[in-house]
Amino acid sequence: MALIRIDDNDPWLLEYDACEKLFRDIMEELTMRNREVRTSQAFAALSANIRFRMKQYNAEVRQLRKKVEEASKFRTITVEEAERRSRQIEQLESKEVQLQRLYESRSTDLAVARADLMRSSTSAFADRGTTSWGIDNDDDQPIDVHVSIDDLKKRQQQMLQEQEDGLAELSKVISRQKNIAQAINSEVDHQNEIIEDLADHMEKTDERLIDGTRHIRRTNWSDSVCIYWVIIILLFISIIATALA
Repeated sequence: MALIRIDDNDPWLLEYDACEKLFRDIMEELTMRNREVRTSQAFAALSANIRFRMKQYNAEVRQLRKKVEEASKFRTITVEEAERRSRQIEQLESKEVQLQRLYESRSTDLAVARADLMRSSTSAFADRGTTSWGIDNDDDQPIDVHVSIDDLKKRQQQMLQEQEDGLAELSKVISRQKNIAQAINSEVDHQNEIIEDLADHMEKTDERLIDGTRHIRRTNWSDSVCIYWVIIILLFISIIATALA
């Protein structure tokens, strides 16, 4: 199986570093946006640029995961390297959820403030004799307060949906991390079983070696005794032959 080149010029590592740099740039822009007044033009411009960069960040993270899956499928990298890169991508995805929360927190504060303002305004209209949304009894002129409230409700629903999507992505990341942990645990258990089998095999081998050594010792002792008996018989025959002669 081919091994990927792990060096500073590796294309995947370069793209990963670029994605990390993009994350840091977005964090800097979020910090700059927090220093601006919510209703200012600079705040709006930074928000638009942050949204664009967050989409770019999401696309780059997906591209990194796709490349890891393809490399793992065609076995151009080892299983260990694929798991390591998957964990790195999960960290990038966690950072994406963090960016989404930081971006939405300021927007949520702005929406809440506007909602409070509109509620105060509608209360004032009610004190003046307003009996229905958008129609004043005094002069029967339409009031566009209900339009702004509807817009705020839609925006709040959109933000809630985005938060739910972020939580769903976070849940997927946690689920993948759990699966990786379970796979590592299974691999450790398998390695432990192999080690135990090796230990049992070593013990059996030692027992066979001890039995073989004992057998060799008994064989050597038997051979030595046979030689002595042969010498004794030859001497006995010689003595008999001398006596007869």
